[in-house]
Amino acid sequence: MRLRHPAGAPLHLSYCTNVHAAEDLDGIIAQLDTYATPIRARLGTGVLGLGLWLAAPVAAALAADPALRARLRRELSVRGLEVVTLNGFPYRSFQDPVVKHAVYHPDWTTDDRLTYTLDLALVLADLLPDDVARGSVSTLPLAWRDPWNGGMADLAARRLDRLAAGLAAVESATGRVIRVGFEPEPGCVVETTGQAVTRLADVDRDRLGICLDLAHLACAWQEPAAALKELSLAGLSVVKVQLSAALESADPDALREYAEPRFLHQTRNAAGEAADDLDEAFGRRLPGPWRVHYHVPVHVTPPAPLATTVPVLRAALAELVGGPRPLCDHFDVETYTWGVLPPALRPATPAQLAAGIAAELDFARAELHHLGVTS
Repeated sequence: MRLRHPAGAPLHLSYCTNVHAAEDLDGIIAQLDTYATPIRARLGTGVLGLGLWLAAPVAAALAADPALRARLRRELSVRGLEVVTLNGFPYRSFQDPVVKHAVYHPDWTTDDRLTYTLDLALVLADLLPDDVARGSVSTLPLAWRDPWNGGMADLAARRLDRLAAGLAAVESATGRVIRVGFEPEPGCVVETTGQAVTRLADVDRDRLGICLDLAHLACAWQEPAAALKELSLAGLSVVKVQLSAALESADPDALREYAEPRFLHQTRNAAGEAADDLDEAFGRRLPGPWRVHYHVPVHVTPPAPLATTVPVLRAALAELVGGPRPLCDHFDVETYTWGVLPPALRPATPAQLAAGIAAELDFARAELHHLGVTS
């Protein structure tokens, strides 16, 4: 959806399609009719934004064939859909029965990750609406933390230099600006904004920045105002914001039904004690309260003693758009866990999933309206 900041700057609100499993072009186009078109109708908006996820094989096919890119752009346009941002974190197979640590591979020590990201940049340059200033691609925060050493850091640094050069080449060839945002996440080489400042100190700040996931920010127990000030002082731009909410509970036992086999659910308490997954946190009996990297629908308030980190989301939005100018213009609702929610909360049909995503977007739009943003 297209929105406008009180100062007049355009803002873009979308939902991330990594919640859907298709990994070929025909399957992606089918998703548009199954989910995106009904969502747009429910919201009553003329244009619906998608934070498109393209698995590596389809990204490579699109990057190699201008006719395929033109086809995808037409399929989006005739349905009243547009794309200004791509999610380039999962490489492929993100909705497999078990994902866990596989989502961090290949990492930024590899050419595979570099090639995939530059493929996405080229695709996005052709998908961007003509009147949109720039596109964004989010990516993983270098790698999972273990193993990581100086040699791996050097490998990654060289690939980030090549990434910036490749983005400059895309701009030269297409006239479109594409920026890449690294997404701090618990358990990774870059977990927090502080680590982003340190470990991304030498990147090209014109083309590379941060994708700020608000569930991850909450799970690190970071305060949005302090985190954003830290990034600003370091000259690291927020390229993209992922509107997400994590689970929270003062009573850890209330979280047991959320332990599941597909995704990793990093857990941290207010004292800074951490576990890499819910099962590990239960086994170690970490004292509460816990915040859990489990993206839950942002519009839903679970029954006590469960809660979500929506207060962190609200505080972050106030910092990001509540001032005289917006600190970011791309906002993507990213709840990829609909299919692994406890059975009582899980959508049973595509129509129910579309209704749930529409409700999330409506919630996000209302939160932005409350800060003076208009449709």
